[in-house]
Amino acid sequence: MEAIKSKHDKGLHSINFYFEDESRFGLYTRAGKSLTAKGVKPICIFQQVYKSTYLFGSFSPIDGSHFIQNYNKCTAENFQNYLNSFSLIKPSELKVITLDNGAFHKAKKLIIPNNIVLIFLPPYSPELNPAERIWQTFKREFTNENFKTMDELNYWLFGLYNNIDFQTVKSTTCYEYIKTCSFWAE
Repeated sequence: MEAIKSKHDKGLHSINFYFEDESRFGLYTRAGKSLTAKGVKPICIFQQVYKSTYLFGSFSPIDGSHFIQNYNKCTAENFQNYLNSFSLIKPSELKVITLDNGAFHKAKKLIIPNNIVLIFLPPYSPELNPAERIWQTFKREFTNENFKTMDELNYWLFGLYNNIDFQTVKSTTCYEYIKTCSFWAE
């Protein structure tokens, strides 16, 4: 709380709360349920190709703001680039980001931008991170899709995350414990 107050006192005009997470999407077909006649198994083209990309995303349950970028790996360098890019969006906003304990999130070489504060969830508690629910909706759309190239997959993902709106983010990520948090009442 002190880190938030000290950064807020340094001229940042507003505060927003985000949940951050990463999710992998690849050329390997993610088979799932689909609508068919009773007793008929769904049929889809399946490929077993192990090329993938990662979406890094931050989502605000408070106002539905969101920021997503695509990277080829989950590394400290890519996370640094993500934080740097995210800090440039609404630069006078203090971004309080809650995230998991991935090793690259805590790399010693990270330089946290002045308008970002990181808060870590308890270990092994993905159920506390509402960003996981955004990825669930993306994965539901991704089920039974088949992409021949990484460019085709990236184009499809670009369309998916460009069409997500503020209200969807807000309704998907605003858990009850967030709504009742006393911090937002202050």
